[in-house]
Amino acid sequence: MPSSTSPDQGDDDPEACVLRFSDLDLKDTSLINPSSSLKAELDVSTKKKYSFAKKKAFAVFVKTKEVPAPPCECKEKWWKCCQQRFTDPTGIHRHVAAQHADEIRRETAGVLKQLAATSSPSTGPESADSGNRFRDALTRNQELSAWLPDTSCFSPDELISGQGDGEGEVLLYYCYCDLKDPDWVCAWQTALCQRLRLTGKVRIATEGINGTVGGSRLATRLYVSAMLSCPLFKDYLCKDDFKTSRGGACCFPELRVGVFEEIVPMGISPSKVSYKKPGIHLSPGEFHKEVEKFLSQANQEESDTILLDCRNFYESKIGRFQGCLAPDIRKFSYFPSYVDENLELFKEKRVLMYCTGGIRCERGSAYLKTKGVCKEVFQLKGGIHKYLEEFPDGFYKGKLFVFDERYALSFNNDIVSACSYCGVPWDHYKLCSTPQCRQLVLTCPACQERGCTACCVPCQDKGNRPAASPAQSNFKEECECTARRPRVPRERSQQGPLAAGASALQPGAQAGR
Repeated sequence: MPSSTSPDQGDDDPEACVLRFSDLDLKDTSLINPSSSLKAELDVSTKKKYSFAKKKAFAVFVKTKEVPAPPCECKEKWWKCCQQRFTDPTGIHRHVAAQHADEIRRETAGVLKQLAATSSPSTGPESADSGNRFRDALTRNQELSAWLPDTSCFSPDELISGQGDGEGEVLLYYCYCDLKDPDWVCAWQTALCQRLRLTGKVRIATEGINGTVGGSRLATRLYVSAMLSCPLFKDYLCKDDFKTSRGGACCFPELRVGVFEEIVPMGISPSKVSYKKPGIHLSPGEFHKEVEKFLSQANQEESDTILLDCRNFYESKIGRFQGCLAPDIRKFSYFPSYVDENLELFKEKRVLMYCTGGIRCERGSAYLKTKGVCKEVFQLKGGIHKYLEEFPDGFYKGKLFVFDERYALSFNNDIVSACSYCGVPWDHYKLCSTPQCRQLVLTCPACQERGCTACCVPCQDKGNRPAASPAQSNFKEECECTARRPRVPRERSQQGPLAAGASALQPGAQAGR
């Protein structure tokens, strides 16, 4: 929470904001890096640096939320965040402190790295040099408008209209490239999406950017144009890199933009496994021919090819390529351990990898190549999304899982999964009806009418009782019905891909979003 000094005293520029929040986060003893115990041993000087970094991160974050106030207002600016509008600094400060602590903590870590890289033993956080660096950051922040599209010829209604599920659009894209200033890109992306009234999620790191955003078709077209004209990305991105589907801003509860170590969380530093050494990219047509050749073999179990789905089990459960090996893992960060546990399976094999849009294959294939056991490693360029645009009735059967409130996209009429209760064909996910649970459940309309709306019996029982304490109301990613699942399954090397992938068809899917 902010200090007792009222945030609305004096002007509301970012530098003044820093002064008002003089005790911001000094009561917070959480670690910048959860794996490090350094914070508990900080000396006075380092505590000052941390306090300075926290205040700077807070001020810059608030700055990115500024929007022009209506002409009839005497104030020049308001703030907009999480689909809420704030007309005074007090409101936005309290909102950011209460709702965006994680983002501020990540930004703080980035500021601390900058301080460590540029400061000398005689330079403190309150020195003139630090003040100059802070002002430079604010200057860069104010220059973001130069990289924003001109929307003056459109009314707000034009940007917002057509955002409904049937009229709007969702963009899915990624771009691996070296970014020297991911914090600037984060501020720019935040301002860009807010100007275009887009919602969604954008991850930024020194290795690139990964985004999925939704809004009106006008807004998404302007967003693509801005991305393709930005000097940071124009040499790496093309229009075809943006996968589109029907949707809109309604597909996401809010806009979330942040700086991370990885643009897709594999759990291994990009400095150890780089996107620059991926597998061989195959176009949808080339991949289709390879899968056709693989499926035409009389004995797939003795084939020298493995068709590998590197998504999570709840994704492959409702849609997958025929004959694939679908690991029974809950998160992509488990994928490296899965490879390590099953190296014998990949020895002297040609591996055809695929995922939703291609991004997980970039570093997943790079990791597999570091093991030096495969003959060759290939990956589907553009992922399943691009494949289905070209081959809707090809070798991929079922729905394509997406990480938003639609849960899945349909390109064909095949149903490859079943209701977890009665076993009839069914592939429409719903969240477990227990408020404290985040598991996804497949339950058909008939079973829903009978009250079978939870992921398991214990959850169904919990759903009928109110939470005993606020702590029990927190969302969780584990549940009784999945507690017995091995974190990383061990496949038997003599199993063929089709048999090995069968474990992904078991009930009890859970969301690892």
